[in-house]
Amino acid sequence: MAGRINDEDVKAVRDAVPIDAVVSEYLQLRNAGGGNLKGLCPFHDEKSPSFQVSPSKGLFHCFGCQEGGDTITFVMKVDHLTFSEAVERLAGQAGITLRYEEGGYNPSHQRGERIRLVEAHKIAAEWYAEQLATAPEAETGRVFLAERGFDQAAAVHFGVGYSPQGWDHLTRYLRGKGFTDKEILLSGIAQEGRRGPIDRFRGRLMWPIRDIGGDVVGFGARKLYEADSGPKYLNTPDTAIYRKSQVLYGIDLAKKDIAKASRAVVVEGYTDVMACHLAGVTTAIATCGTAFGGDHIKILRRLLMDNGSARVIFTFDGDSAGQKAALRAFEDDQKFAAETYIAIAPDGMDPCDLRLAKGDDAVSDLVQPRTPLFEFALRQIVRRYALDTPGGRGAALDEAAPVVAKIKDHSVRREVAVQLAGLVGIVDQEFVVDRVGHLVRRGGGFVPGGNRSRGRRPELEPAARPAAPGPSLTLRNPVYATERELLKLALQRPELVSPAFDAYGADEFTAAPYAAVRQAILDAGGAEAGQHDPQEYLVRVRDAAPDDTVRAMVTELAVEAIMRKTVDEHYAGVQLVAVRRRAVARRLTELQSLLTRVSQDDPAQQASVANEMMILTRYDRALQDTGPDAL
Repeated sequence: MAGRINDEDVKAVRDAVPIDAVVSEYLQLRNAGGGNLKGLCPFHDEKSPSFQVSPSKGLFHCFGCQEGGDTITFVMKVDHLTFSEAVERLAGQAGITLRYEEGGYNPSHQRGERIRLVEAHKIAAEWYAEQLATAPEAETGRVFLAERGFDQAAAVHFGVGYSPQGWDHLTRYLRGKGFTDKEILLSGIAQEGRRGPIDRFRGRLMWPIRDIGGDVVGFGARKLYEADSGPKYLNTPDTAIYRKSQVLYGIDLAKKDIAKASRAVVVEGYTDVMACHLAGVTTAIATCGTAFGGDHIKILRRLLMDNGSARVIFTFDGDSAGQKAALRAFEDDQKFAAETYIAIAPDGMDPCDLRLAKGDDAVSDLVQPRTPLFEFALRQIVRRYALDTPGGRGAALDEAAPVVAKIKDHSVRREVAVQLAGLVGIVDQEFVVDRVGHLVRRGGGFVPGGNRSRGRRPELEPAARPAAPGPSLTLRNPVYATERELLKLALQRPELVSPAFDAYGADEFTAAPYAAVRQAILDAGGAEAGQHDPQEYLVRVRDAAPDDTVRAMVTELAVEAIMRKTVDEHYAGVQLVAVRRRAVARRLTELQSLLTRVSQDDPAQQASVANEMMILTRYDRALQDTGPDAL
């Protein structure tokens, strides 16, 4: 087993890789105020952003599902890595060489499985690219690209490569790089042959498929030779790092522009993505050998932020297969808040052929929003029926009406129902509107839970949120609200409450979760230590938490906005005094009760209790009169 990563190196990784830079590789972040950023949570489905990132503290927290932590925790959760694997991945991005406490540096064959598989794919992608650029055998691949308008610079930009026709060229190369046969087989780059592993891809043009973070996780391979009896396109099989239903080709290149423009263009193939990007449509992405589905939508939603003005444009071929693909995409249409459109070239050409035939401007013009996807779906349904007969019109309505009933927004649904009446040829529009309404009331396609409005921000019903960890804390209770505010100050602005805060006992916090957080701060060395290295201080507090529930509360309080725009010593002092005065009041109540129970035969105890009450009463008066100066 590899040794434990040196603590100083872990800290160096945390400091070197900003959390907002890491998180923004997976979802769009926007200003949330108070120095925080917000986005749609990648760990649960939500309609409005409750996921917040605090760059200054190096923490994230979702106020919906309660997931939270630092940069390393985020990478662990989003990519399903172990702690060591996440640190190693971030260290690689930052160029930090890690030390291991037991046995020195970590041998490469002992690294986590995912790290090894990603590394194997990176090396394979580089090797394939080198073959395309230099190998005489790869001339067929170079000609294929050139005939489609892609020069060497385009091949380099997209990392396109070539796999030689031999049985095990890449397998032997990876062995030479220290990879075991087991690792090579697990990667999907090789497959089991009669005498051991052989290359899965042979004599093909290779496109590296990267995840949203930019790691190569698989390949798409295009047949080049007639003698190849395999399929036209061959993809990496599902592996520990690659699921074709969960990746989008080109997402690593397109994600920033998708988020910036609130627009995504979904095309059908690797060359179509290349053609679009080279034509200036840099928001183009494609699925990898599978239909566009729910997991792909999740990826785009996090980049589009469910902005009601966002656009998703599908460019399918004009043939029957392309039309079927469009109808499958429409089945998931209501999962978007964005408006969805379909774009088909008049002559049925795909973006690659269109660019070759008519140039970049034709590609740019193609992907301008044209036909709403639901309108296209309805037209495809209606055209299958003989609308010149009552029976044909009735059958078309029977199939199309449930499609309209799936539209959640009432006003849009009515408008489309009127359009459907015109498409089918039914003069009585209200008959069609009523028919659709009946299906909605009967549950025929309508899915409750949102009020989707195309073209404007959706007005969503409040979603049921998971219960917060620990007992319910009603912030309408001023005691809980003040205690929470003081803990937020102690975690976020320790310089404003130190050193007074460190003299507060856990018993001064009436809510059990808050008392546990106070104890964790104490166990981590106190708030005063947070003035020197705020991020490391929060790491220590989270580490000092006794369990995940308290740790989640620490993260939540460290990220949640302080309830005042101007946060200064005066505001901090008000919270310190309020919590202390309430603690004093509770103690005075206890003493008053005790005094009534003390026997008159014990004057010494009576005097002791009375004396403590007098001292506390004077202390409370001083707090009231002079504020924090009396602490």
